[in-house]
This record gives sequence, C-alpha cells and structure tokens, in this order.
Amino acid sequence: MLPTIDYCAHGRILSVFLSGELDHHNARPIREHTDIAIEKYRPALLVLDFSKVTFMDSSGIGLIMGRFKRMTELGSDILIANPSPAIRKLIGLASVERVVRVVYTAHSASVSN
Repeated sequence: MLPTIDYCAHGRILSVFLSGELDHHNARPIREHTDIAIEKYRPALLVLDFSKVTFMDSSGIGLIMGRFKRMTELGSDILIANPSPAIRKLIGLASVERVVRVVYTAHSASVSN
C-alpha cells in the first residue's frame, strides 16, 4: 500500500498523519514533505501520527530520528502518536522512546503539553 501524508497545523502544533507502508521505498518523499511542512509552520511540537501505518521498517526509525534532530535544532519537541503494537515494538527495540515520547491518542498528546 502506497503511503499518504496529511498535515494539520493548529496553533504551534503540526500534526502529520501517516498511512500505508513506511519502508525504504517511500520514506524519502515522506521525509521531504514533512521537512517542508516543518519549515513552513515552525511548530513548537511535531506530532507524527502512526495510527494508519500498516508496516514500518528501519527507514521509519530513520524518519523519526531525522525529524527529532530537526525539531531539536529548532528548540521544539516531537512525539509519536498511536503506533500499532508491531511498530511500538520496533520503536522500543531501537530505543527511540529514550528520546521521543510515544502516546496512544492525539488527545493525550495535547493534554500533556
């Protein structure tokens, strides 16, 4: 399944809604489009919503960590919202949760900030 990306900027929060498969074939355009949105909106918080991602490999980890680096450079935060159990396991194996917060609903992301 080809990935799709939707954005929603609200106040200082930029939410990026990913869907489909996130692998080495399609991580690059997702990175590029996300980076363009980051530059356009300069958010205080970037939310990467994985609720509709059906598959992710290590390219997804690279996507997350690259956006973490960019947001840190801007003095901003990033969080991962709604990963499936399989994606959460991959995130855990890569120790991403040591630097990026993971939540399970968009509501809990906005409430805790």
